[in-house]
Amino acid sequence: MLKNYFKIAFRNLWKNKGYSALNIFGLAIGITCASIILLWVEDEMSYDTVVTDQERVYSVPTNQVYEGQTRTFFQATPGPLAAALKAEIPEITRAARFRNADFLFSVNNSSVVSSGSYTDADFLDLYDLKFIEGNASEAFKSKDGIVITQELAQILFENPNNLYGQSVQINQKEHFKITGVIENLPKNTTYGFSWLVPFENFTQDKPWTQDYGSNFTDTFVMLAPGADFNTVNAKVKQVLPAKTDDADTQAILHAAKDWHLRSDFKNGEVVGGRIEYVRLFSFVALIILIIACINFMNLSTARSEKRANEVGVRKTLGSDKKQLILQFITEAMLTALLAAVLSVLVLLLIIPAFNGLIGKQLSLGLTVPSHLISLLGITLTCGILAGLYPAFYLSSFKPIAVLKGNRIQAKGAGFVRKGLVITQFSVSIVFIISTLLVYQQVQHVKNRDLGLNKENLIEIPVNGDLIKNRNAIAESLKNTGMVGSLGLSNSNIMSAGNNGSGLRWQGGTDTEDVLVSFRYVTDGYLETTGIKILEGRGFSTSVAQDSTHVLITESFAKLMGAGSALGKTIDWFGDTVTVVGVTNDYLYGDMYGTSDPVMFFNFPSEAQYMYLRTNPNYPADEILSTIEQTLKTYNPGYPFEYEFVDAAFDRRFKNEQLMGSLSQIFAALSILISCLGLFGLSAYTAQQRRKEIGVRKVLGSSVAGIVRLLSKDFIVLVLVSIVIAVPLAWYIMYSWLQGFAYRISINVWVFVVAGIAAIGIALLTVSFQAIKAAIANPVKSLRTE
Repeated sequence: MLKNYFKIAFRNLWKNKGYSALNIFGLAIGITCASIILLWVEDEMSYDTVVTDQERVYSVPTNQVYEGQTRTFFQATPGPLAAALKAEIPEITRAARFRNADFLFSVNNSSVVSSGSYTDADFLDLYDLKFIEGNASEAFKSKDGIVITQELAQILFENPNNLYGQSVQINQKEHFKITGVIENLPKNTTYGFSWLVPFENFTQDKPWTQDYGSNFTDTFVMLAPGADFNTVNAKVKQVLPAKTDDADTQAILHAAKDWHLRSDFKNGEVVGGRIEYVRLFSFVALIILIIACINFMNLSTARSEKRANEVGVRKTLGSDKKQLILQFITEAMLTALLAAVLSVLVLLLIIPAFNGLIGKQLSLGLTVPSHLISLLGITLTCGILAGLYPAFYLSSFKPIAVLKGNRIQAKGAGFVRKGLVITQFSVSIVFIISTLLVYQQVQHVKNRDLGLNKENLIEIPVNGDLIKNRNAIAESLKNTGMVGSLGLSNSNIMSAGNNGSGLRWQGGTDTEDVLVSFRYVTDGYLETTGIKILEGRGFSTSVAQDSTHVLITESFAKLMGAGSALGKTIDWFGDTVTVVGVTNDYLYGDMYGTSDPVMFFNFPSEAQYMYLRTNPNYPADEILSTIEQTLKTYNPGYPFEYEFVDAAFDRRFKNEQLMGSLSQIFAALSILISCLGLFGLSAYTAQQRRKEIGVRKVLGSSVAGIVRLLSKDFIVLVLVSIVIAVPLAWYIMYSWLQGFAYRISINVWVFVVAGIAAIGIALLTVSFQAIKAAIANPVKSLRTE
């Protein structure tokens, strides 16, 4: 029985292959879109599987109050906190410090820089680390032990086997013995690493790391089975106030399951994160799928008169309504199945490009049971959703009426079809508006005045002898004409870096509550980065001469009260320093917000980054080659690593740019599918009014007049869509923009442009059928009258 249904379905699809192709194409777009978004969602939801018990493992950020606002900081816990949490809270069974670093590995005359972490032995129990050599219980028994990943082992050694006990040189100074080789971590790991060494290697000769006032490390804990989160979190919050007498600074627990998806905090509480994008794009994929199904409905009902005779004959021959419904559902399912096959082919072609867009390595993986089940589920859902309405609509025709040649009129059918087109175009217009506003917002922030010059600025990590030889390097590079200036800093120019509170200064009141960032720089730093001195002077080349002098930003100067800030003093943790210069404010940290005041110190020994201002008149590859050769001369043994600051700046908007790119894609797909639906409805209308058109042509109507006649109703539908879409899009985008402190205003012209675009697209789509009907020979449509 079912076999016969499929035979008939195949025959009908082939008989009407033009419409069938449009249906298959429309559903394929929907299935492709839904499938690729599901792959992305699966990837986003699969983070941190290396933590097997995500309900028990937590990171420990801190909430700190400044000027009445609670701010949450990561990698900002004091060194002694981990041990205190484990000792004082019975429910915490493991606790470990964790601080990222880069090591230069030297093995057999080859060198490579790799990122890893200083940590404690307890950390090896928080992750499900699979040891190929060694084991977790023995790995950190010696201070000079190091655990490396299999990937790093393959990079360092020609034969990456039997490495236990072998020695590796770090930073051309220290030697570590390999006490463990582990399997590579999954790519989707929030706190990843290529090596681990005992934390004591970092704290050695650094007494400040034992101070509760120094926040410099991440802390991780594991709770005992069955421990109540709220109870433990309340205890954790009490530890730092008890140790420091500072009730405004509290440690909190952040669950492993939330590290990737829920990492945005507001007023000390989790408010979201990437989970918002997961929800948004999942919803959008569903909408695109529904639009594709609507397209199927419109195209199917547009052929109602052609199918009416078939229905009439089959009912006359004994087929009941249930059989007809099943037949039409079978056709829809077959169409969806063919669309799924087409979508698989499309996915194989576009996934590499999509991976490039989102920066991931997704794969279709049809051999994965969950992937195959998902694809079949989407296909089944499409077939049923798209086929139900046409099946009930077409099977409701009265056999006597259709066989007599009466015009088919189903109650409410025209209203439903128009409603579906309005729905399609409303969604498309929302996408168009969203795309324009997301683009505007990203450009608005990227083009704001940063207070520095990010163009032609290169950042190089400081290692080896770069600090000692900085003057020789600067002179050598300047002599080439390719580099104008050079400066060093302890912090990445775009990051928050070191900061603190509790300072006092002349002319200020309640100053202890202000969070101030500290920059330890060299004399050439301001010139190199383009930060301007507004008042006073910059640093001299003599570090000793400026040992008690500081520069401050303009916002800091305003906090010092009326008059010039020059000559005023600041109590900086017991040392008195004098302001000798004021710079303009510049943006760092939160690109959408306002940055904290900054103090600059002439203190090059803490430098972590070197910045070079390059000459734009030279080719970039020639400049980089020259810099590399110079650094190898003065800092041999270290690989040349660099980054353009403008590229790093652009990456700060990765999520927003991804949203903008996907919005463009979704807008294009929804418009394409909507046009197919409009094409179907215009074909249906032209078919229904063919005799009217014939009469009008005989009576002298022009082609242009008939086109206007047929297009008028569709323009009305688009206008209704605009009325629906504009307030909906405004509400959605207004809510989205509220998440940014620095944001655009929504202008009316965006809605006007989107509306005009929608009308233009609709006219182009309808005009094809309208012109086709207008130029048809009226004799053919009137010969039966």
